[in-house]
Amino acid sequence: MKKITIDDVAKKAGVSKGTVSAVINQKNIVHVETRDAVIRAMKELNYRPRGSARNLKNPLVQYRSIGLVVRELDNPFYTGIALGVMEYASNKGYLVLVASSEGDHKYEEKITQSFTGKDIKGAIIAPVLEGTAEIEHLFRLKMINFPFVLLENVKSIQANVVSIDNIRAMKEAMKYLMDTGHSKIIHFAGPTHASHTYERIDGFRRAYSESHYAFNSDMIIHAGAHLEDGHKACVEYFENRRREDYPSAIVCYNDLVALGVMAALTEMNIKVPDEISVVGNDDIPFSRHIPVDLTTIRAPLLELGRKAAEVLIKNIESSKPLPIENIVLHAEFIVRESTKPRAPAQVNQRMEISQISN
Repeated sequence: MKKITIDDVAKKAGVSKGTVSAVINQKNIVHVETRDAVIRAMKELNYRPRGSARNLKNPLVQYRSIGLVVRELDNPFYTGIALGVMEYASNKGYLVLVASSEGDHKYEEKITQSFTGKDIKGAIIAPVLEGTAEIEHLFRLKMINFPFVLLENVKSIQANVVSIDNIRAMKEAMKYLMDTGHSKIIHFAGPTHASHTYERIDGFRRAYSESHYAFNSDMIIHAGAHLEDGHKACVEYFENRRREDYPSAIVCYNDLVALGVMAALTEMNIKVPDEISVVGNDDIPFSRHIPVDLTTIRAPLLELGRKAAEVLIKNIESSKPLPIENIVLHAEFIVRESTKPRAPAQVNQRMEISQISN
């Protein structure tokens, strides 16, 4: 199969190689009509710009590379995904280069720009959402036909996405709590730069709307994504609150936040789960090796990584543009020691009434 070159793009667009190069590097010296003609030619030919070719003739270099951009290097959630990506990519002859934006949109933009300037064939990205500018660098990747897969949906851009059904997962966790007698539940939400945060808040709200319990906005407490975020948010929430006003359950953005919450509750002599039940999200390894094992939503992290790598490499190796894929994986609710039924007599009574009415 003939490899498409910059000469082929220039010929199809009716311009010089220098003009094509200027478009790829986003120089402002090209007229809009000419730029659009070059972009059309790139897409029709499925041309991908190449990075440095200095190693291509080295017989020791047998691997191609893909990039993985995560948001938090110290979050085991991304470790699980990275292992899945590496497993699939390695079997296909690819190395995986991992970089972390640490929740910084500008840094993520620099990382993706760096990837396109090297001999990296494509990228898997956990995007940082920040205002109206969050997708400019993603549009640039699309413009130069650089293959990428997102790990979350980003509005206004058509891209391959492999993600988790966070809304459904949160609703399942909430249904379990409500069915076991918990009526006053609060949610320690995640960072504002993650779409997972809003999906989980949406699932929390929907669970209340589909129940006979009342929802109010005070039930959403913005915490973050790290253990110390959960600890701090929990201390601030409970420090001036009367015991009779305590919630019966806390659902957390992720397991790290939940671990911080449980540590804070222990310091305040609030027993888990006797007084307050705690639910996490992701099922990281730590959640199963603590004094009170954590009830959580098990995210299929390895499968998520494998599937994202599969979609990316399929697009890298295709000689023609492929249809966009949006793959949604389901999470599993895992009940452990950090939750217990609330007022079981009332729960049984509600179940009996429900059975009689049916």
